[in-house]
Amino acid sequence: MKILKDILYKTAIESVKGSTEIAISKIEFDSRNIEENDVFVAIRGSISDGHDYIEKAIQLGAVAIICDTLPENTTKGITYIQVKDTNAALAFMSANYFGNPSEKLKLVGVTGTNGKTTIASLLFQLFEKAGFKVGLLSTVKIMVDKTEYKATHTTPDSLTINHYLNEMIEAGVTHCFMEVSSHGIHQKRTEALHFVGGIFTNLSHDHLDYHATFAEYRDVKKSFFDSLPKTAFALSNIDDKNGTVMLQNTVARKLTYALKSYADFKAQILESQLSGLLLKVNDNEVWVKLIGTFNAYNVLAIYGTAVELGMDSLEALRLLSDLESVSGRFQYIVSEGNITAIVDYAHTPDALDNVLKTINDIRTKNEQLITVVGCGGNRDKTKRPIMAKIATDLSDKAILTSDNPRNEDPEVILDEMEKGVEAHNYKKLLRITDRKQAIKTACQLAQPNDIILIAGKGHETYQEINGVRHHFDDMETVKEILEQLNK
Repeated sequence: MKILKDILYKTAIESVKGSTEIAISKIEFDSRNIEENDVFVAIRGSISDGHDYIEKAIQLGAVAIICDTLPENTTKGITYIQVKDTNAALAFMSANYFGNPSEKLKLVGVTGTNGKTTIASLLFQLFEKAGFKVGLLSTVKIMVDKTEYKATHTTPDSLTINHYLNEMIEAGVTHCFMEVSSHGIHQKRTEALHFVGGIFTNLSHDHLDYHATFAEYRDVKKSFFDSLPKTAFALSNIDDKNGTVMLQNTVARKLTYALKSYADFKAQILESQLSGLLLKVNDNEVWVKLIGTFNAYNVLAIYGTAVELGMDSLEALRLLSDLESVSGRFQYIVSEGNITAIVDYAHTPDALDNVLKTINDIRTKNEQLITVVGCGGNRDKTKRPIMAKIATDLSDKAILTSDNPRNEDPEVILDEMEKGVEAHNYKKLLRITDRKQAIKTACQLAQPNDIILIAGKGHETYQEINGVRHHFDDMETVKEILEQLNK
């Protein structure tokens, strides 16, 4: 049990009705989970408003209510705290409830459009190989030292974040690497966390279904760096045109990485193959088992972070050479028939462009490149024609297919994608709505030495159709089909 006034520390309170000296069992923002002596935080979401469930929360046993608008009729014996912003209040209350665990380890946040998962996951790998107990909060999974938990969001809610950070402290974890999404920043999920460092990867077209404009999307990312303390570092990719913007107002120690510009951490690609990259990093050569220019940037971000966290630079490079690629990020197999199948999470125009250009840079051009790609339903519609244009411009054949249509008609999604295909590229184009059939067709079209890229879902193991998740794994599917074709 905690005392309410103690977990309200640093919360922007506007008015109080009732006592703050009461004992609280736990914090909840989902009224369905309320039990006796809980405090209910009413969050305004995109689908529902927690303020509509205040009465239900009280009936289930809540003894305190945190809200930004007081109800017209209040219940006797219940404490009501009116705050400026319930999202921010939840963040501070969660941190206080768990004893501010982020202050007891080295927490590094990674933000940007592409590369967050790879950088956070490989930093986890690198520090684990260096002998540290490490934590990870990512799109793919949550790790508390050796224990793995399922991830549901890129950046979880404040309660979940602090719960797992507390688990990490109890497990003796010293470093944690965390993906920080624009949604997470905007919804104050990272408020009240103490970061020792922040990494900016890049910024491109994404989430314009949520953010009104690209400028708003950029500024939300920037606000993460604006909030870093003086004791932290801010490491930014200055080859990206928004890289310097991220550093403009931060009081953190400013550091940069780049392939093309002068920077604190700089690399040159000496060799690029399907098996990896030979890089010259700050005058030292290193071979890494990661593929493509975009991964050269990721390597620099990882290297720079490791050095900033006190690791010897040569030790960091040695460990980098031993890292394995992240699930669903340029993951590839070569079949018995010598067909290469690559599965990648590329679900934004920039990511798809990067992956296809990487493949085109590596291949001999004597083989076909067949791309299978779709766009998610109930998400940013403006990127759909762009994705199809990139796929048909940079591939020998492109198959448009479903990718989590959710509550939209998949045929309508494909219609919107097809609008981006230029007339001279129609001869390259196929439309196959069923994703398994699309992958099967790509495999049937492929000849020995050809390359198939299956883009968009990466590590995901489901297809979401009309609100129901059905098991579907791109890598599992393509392996199975190629094996059948080789029989």
